[in-house]
Amino acid sequence: MHLVPRAPCIGSPRRLCGCGLLGVGIWLSVSQGSFATFSPSFPSLSAANLVIAIGSIVMVTGFLGCLGAIRENKCLLLSFFIVLLIILLAELILLILFFVYTDKVSENARKDLKDGLALYNTENNVGLKNAWNIIQAEWKCCGVTGYTDWHEALKEKVVPDRCCQEHYQECGRNSTNMFWNRGCYEKVEEWLDENKHLLGTIGMSILVVQLLGMAFSMTLFQQIHRTGKKYDA
Repeated sequence: MHLVPRAPCIGSPRRLCGCGLLGVGIWLSVSQGSFATFSPSFPSLSAANLVIAIGSIVMVTGFLGCLGAIRENKCLLLSFFIVLLIILLAELILLILFFVYTDKVSENARKDLKDGLALYNTENNVGLKNAWNIIQAEWKCCGVTGYTDWHEALKEKVVPDRCCQEHYQECGRNSTNMFWNRGCYEKVEEWLDENKHLLGTIGMSILVVQLLGMAFSMTLFQQIHRTGKKYDA
């Protein structure tokens, strides 16, 4: 008979969050299958695939923590801690690399997005076309850095209809029309700058949740170890 009280399911919130993200990702993949990535270099890097991947990782991690806490299994608790530690280190490394190479990342991102514009009217890239139509209509922007990006990509002085300030069919072929002057990359950078405090708060909240999960798992691990509870296969 051991003295460890029945442990709470420390991975439940994470597991539920993972299930939710996975469900949203699958729904996006099924219902918005024609909405793909902007980048020709990473065709699988769509919103749906990202949400599915993140949801799967979160769900598996939460399952390890929850099962380890319920069964008071040191192996599962240690696995939960290690996975959280790896995720945390990966996040920190990516964050450091991003800030160190911000200019390089920005330059490569612009180049890659401009390369993707050339695929706008091709048959096998309907998703990329839909993605640009949506972003240009919602953000009132045109091209990556400006509407002339489309002239270079499409090899003629035309732009997608969604670049027109007064939208109608084939308006992008009328050079006398008024197009959105600002590029979409600049608009996204502006949005990130305006919401940096909110994004920072979300990032800190995620960090706190990860650290709490690691602390709880190690606390329970030490309690089980002190009572001499052996590994259950």
